[in-house]
Amino acid sequence: MNNVLEVRGLNKSYETFSLKDVSFEMPKGYIMGFIGPNGAGKTTTIKSILGMARYQSGEIKMFGMDAKDNASAVNGRIGVVMDSPLYVDDWTMADVEAAISPFYSRWDSPKYAGLLKAFGIDAKKSVKELSRGMKVKLMIAAALSHDAKLLILDEPTSGLDPVARDELCDTLGDFVADEGNSVLFSTHITADLEKIADYITFILDGRIVYSGSKESLLEKYALVKGGLRDISAGQKKLLIGLREHATGFEGMAETAELGKLPKNLLIEPIMLDEIIVFMNKGGKTA
Repeated sequence: MNNVLEVRGLNKSYETFSLKDVSFEMPKGYIMGFIGPNGAGKTTTIKSILGMARYQSGEIKMFGMDAKDNASAVNGRIGVVMDSPLYVDDWTMADVEAAISPFYSRWDSPKYAGLLKAFGIDAKKSVKELSRGMKVKLMIAAALSHDAKLLILDEPTSGLDPVARDELCDTLGDFVADEGNSVLFSTHITADLEKIADYITFILDGRIVYSGSKESLLEKYALVKGGLRDISAGQKKLLIGLREHATGFEGMAETAELGKLPKNLLIEPIMLDEIIVFMNKGGKTA
């Protein structure tokens, strides 16, 4: 089995938004970043994967099994870290363990205690006494205490300071050092993904516009800048998400098209967040 997660033809409709034939696959043993602007469908897709949202059509497989037909077997092998913990504010760390451990046949109490200590979490404190960063670490400790093989994270780094985010990235890197472990990491802080992600899946307006290696995506595009008189109207059509201002312009172009542009333009490597911005503005697929 090469893929830990396979999503095929996923469709879900709300009054004002729809997932449209969402399909991608995630190789085992890697970190996949799940990116897109707010409202693009990241959380809806993740909730569908986790069985927290009903979808009209499609198929989801995890560990080679149909996620619906094998929910109990699948759920025991995944760890979930959301943007905020679903624990009662007054619970202590022991209460958290008592509440969630019965759901996992492989729950490891010594490992949980060890992770709390390693993460610097005071076991005597209540959930509400923990900082934002410590709450994220608590969710990760719980996720790693039942031998999870796939971590699914939905915007856990939102509001974290750079040090806490760096520590989280280190933890995820250590987790996938075991080639049997994998991470699906949804975040709008793309700098974290540029550090640790192997693959990127990009969703825009409910559709997957790219799913593949991070390097291939970054190599496919370049940032182009220049003066307003440096480029013709026809050449502007080669740019995605063109932005013009008083002193010049900037846009994104496919590297394969750079030879068709004037040589005096400034060509720079592109960042993931810039790809999101230009794709969203240009309304094009990757």
